[in-house]
Amino acid sequence: MFRVLIIDDDLETRLMLRETLEGAGYEVEEAENGTAGLNLYRRRPIHLIITGVFRPEKGGLEVIMELRRETRMLPIIAMLGGGQLRSKEALPSAHEPGASEILSKPFTREEILRAVESALQRLR
Repeated sequence: MFRVLIIDDDLETRLMLRETLEGAGYEVEEAENGTAGLNLYRRRPIHLIITGVFRPEKGGLEVIMELRRETRMLPIIAMLGGGQLRSKEALPSAHEPGASEILSKPFTREEILRAVESALQRLR
């Protein structure tokens, strides 16, 4: 079973992702900020990380860059919010540090499941 770590400061987003992913058979861990997420990743085997990009404390881009210094193999999905203009401007900056997939909020449950399956293909 694949274990997914969700890093996002928004509780509603984490709950929706948890419900969707657990319903699809994934094991889910949560962290409300980048520091807690990185600590959890280092303590437990994680197969995929889903992280918000624009967050307080340690931002998603920082998390992605730090993870890429440790491993190139871990799939990472970056979630972008804050409107279309902000999301479009952030697309290159989220891919540059190593995000495997990028989703713009709001996204559907089907979109997140497709992104997770696509990101995990390299581990199968």
